[in-house]
Amino acid sequence: MITQTLAATLLSPFNLAGLLLKNRVVMAPLTRGRAGKERIPNALMAEYYAQRASVGLIISEGATISKQANGWLNSPGIYSKEQAQAWKPVVDAVHAKGTPFFLQLWHTGRASHSSFQENGQLPVSASAIKLNDDYIHTPIGKQPYETPRALETNEIPLIVEDYRQAAQRAKYAGFDGVEVHAGYGYLIDEFLQSKTNQRTDQYGGSLENRYRFLKEIVEAVLTVFPASRVGVRLTPNSTYNDMGSPDFRETFLYVAQQLNTYGLSYLALIDGLEFNGFHQLGEPMGTGEFRDVFTGAIMANSDYTQETASAAVQDGSADLIGFGRPIISNPDLVERFANGWSLNPPADTSVWFSADREGYTDFPTYLESQVAQA
Repeated sequence: MITQTLAATLLSPFNLAGLLLKNRVVMAPLTRGRAGKERIPNALMAEYYAQRASVGLIISEGATISKQANGWLNSPGIYSKEQAQAWKPVVDAVHAKGTPFFLQLWHTGRASHSSFQENGQLPVSASAIKLNDDYIHTPIGKQPYETPRALETNEIPLIVEDYRQAAQRAKYAGFDGVEVHAGYGYLIDEFLQSKTNQRTDQYGGSLENRYRFLKEIVEAVLTVFPASRVGVRLTPNSTYNDMGSPDFRETFLYVAQQLNTYGLSYLALIDGLEFNGFHQLGEPMGTGEFRDVFTGAIMANSDYTQETASAAVQDGSADLIGFGRPIISNPDLVERFANGWSLNPPADTSVWFSADREGYTDFPTYLESQVAQA
């Protein structure tokens, strides 16, 4: 079991299954939509990640594992040799700063639209249950969500293989490891949760069956990377993408317990309750519950400040803390924490997904802002 001492601080080093991190601050995966229509990583993305490489670990934005997995405008992919090759200079830019870099593997599932799909096919999910939300941004503008097509049983191994091949391409690109995105109402989460999984085959019904898809994906990825270089992300309290199941506590404790058998690099948990909604179905889950069933490193993420993150590390609630929105507008977030410097104003959401530098690589460091004001 990961042990903590009173000497552990947010800025102290951490040994992540043999990977030495210079601090416990993690750049959380953040979809920023700068890869263009062909979903190919580029020099602007390399600059963006390198700017933020004073953190202990960077987890990339979600990279889709196949064309079918696409469901977000201009997000990067990892399903072609060209994409894998284009990730190399991005990885090199981060490694030049001495920072490990994991790639997040992503399939959007029902949170997609036919306009993203080849031949205008419907998006896929565990079951044919529509995402109940206002609209989705698509290549043809804002569109209502569609009722997805339930995957046939014989199609599922093909998607598992897509994950394996994506992991292989991530390894080719030089990533230190991969994170399997199993949260936020995307495809894997749709299989895990009873709200979206009403299957009657071996991938539905019981907890064991609903977990089977994730189990097969993890085991496929483990044929490429060792367990010490594979993480999994869960979002047990989130209602984002119209999620939230009555049996969420039983489900996610079971999943964490099963994942514990692999000796994974970490389990990332969205344990905050404000961003992207939370369950009205029961008391929200904290990292302490997962400590009881998962003995590896736990990464907490969601609405942490320097103060709350430091407290979580010191009391052993978490080993690592992921920061998302603060690191968008503060590329030197670690330096600001270390020196007690104030943070930049939060980035305006209107530029989160612009196509260029604005709201992406144009945020000043604290020292740059001081020079500008002198």
